[in-house]
Amino acid sequence: MAETESIHAMGAEVRASDRRSAPFMLTALRILYAGLMIAAASIPVINSDPDSDPLIDFIMPISATLAVVVIVVLLDIRTPQKRISNVVGVYMAVVAGLFASLAVGVLIDLIAEAWELTGDEDALKYLTLLKLAVGLTLCYVAVSVVLSTRDSIRLVIPYVEFSRQVRGVRPMLLDTSSLIDGRMNTFTQTGFLDAPLIVPQFVVTELHTLSDSSDRLKRDRGRRGLANLRLLQDTKGIKVDIEQTEVPAGAEVDALLVDLAVEKNLRIITSDSNLARVAQIRGGVSLNLHDLGGVLRDPAVPGERVSVEVIREGEAQDQGVGYLPDGTMIVIEDAAGQIGKMIDVVITNAVQTSAGRLIFAKPTPDQPDTIGHAATHQPRHTGEGPRSE
Repeated sequence: MAETESIHAMGAEVRASDRRSAPFMLTALRILYAGLMIAAASIPVINSDPDSDPLIDFIMPISATLAVVVIVVLLDIRTPQKRISNVVGVYMAVVAGLFASLAVGVLIDLIAEAWELTGDEDALKYLTLLKLAVGLTLCYVAVSVVLSTRDSIRLVIPYVEFSRQVRGVRPMLLDTSSLIDGRMNTFTQTGFLDAPLIVPQFVVTELHTLSDSSDRLKRDRGRRGLANLRLLQDTKGIKVDIEQTEVPAGAEVDALLVDLAVEKNLRIITSDSNLARVAQIRGGVSLNLHDLGGVLRDPAVPGERVSVEVIREGEAQDQGVGYLPDGTMIVIEDAAGQIGKMIDVVITNAVQTSAGRLIFAKPTPDQPDTIGHAATHQPRHTGEGPRSE
């Protein structure tokens, strides 16, 4: 056991050292690239005529080279999370655009020869400019089309696709509600779950936002979700991956979850019945934790006593609403005046639906603590006393 833990510790140290060395290697690569570009721009300057114009032969080439270096390095820095699918797609699109521009260039040359424009120098300049403009336009269109339709490219080119395909057991995609619920932690510890788990980065961001909320309930839910995620990562035999997904500005988390599940053929684990319905409408697979809990967990036994804090008023008159630590809602009779207090209740009924578990309860009657308390707090008789005969 100790040897296994030491091996895991060594592996963690190696991964941490790799993460620390990655920025240094990227910085060294950028410096090397800038130096080589400046050296390449200096070659014409070294071989130039001493009597030449310094602005044209010295300053302009080096300035243009430095501008290109700055643009390339800034683009590299602004896109830290690069996807290999995007790189391959851009490369193939540029190649396709160059081949298309070559074919169009040949066609332009044939038209120029037919119109006898090859002997005119001005016409040749405009033809060259036309070829360049057409080539750049075709490359741009090809890159734009591939980046926007890379997931459907297999329909055009069989056996070629840019999205990562899932093989073997399909991973499970956890949403915010399932992490806050916490039952996944208990389920994974039983050993029944053998599928890898995926948590998108935007779900972690939403939990972080909730944990920083000014609302106490939202803050507690966010912190509970982050703590459950950490427990999942520490569970042996369970692989949890944080998916780095590009998030458009203003996009909703539920819509992003469904899109990711449909795109990569994943199963959504949720306790949100509305999200489960939307995923099913979109053709995805969703697994509701409440349905699993309704099958595996015994219903609440009427008569069981629990302590719960009354959070708000219920829909009916004099009702109060509280929540158990796992998020189960309890509707308490005659508790509207106990908001913000921790009271003891006795369960009267429990209903399990696909939207969650609903428990009905009522406050427990006050019970005497001791025999002395019961003896000294008996109700007094206020009627007539015994008559003497």
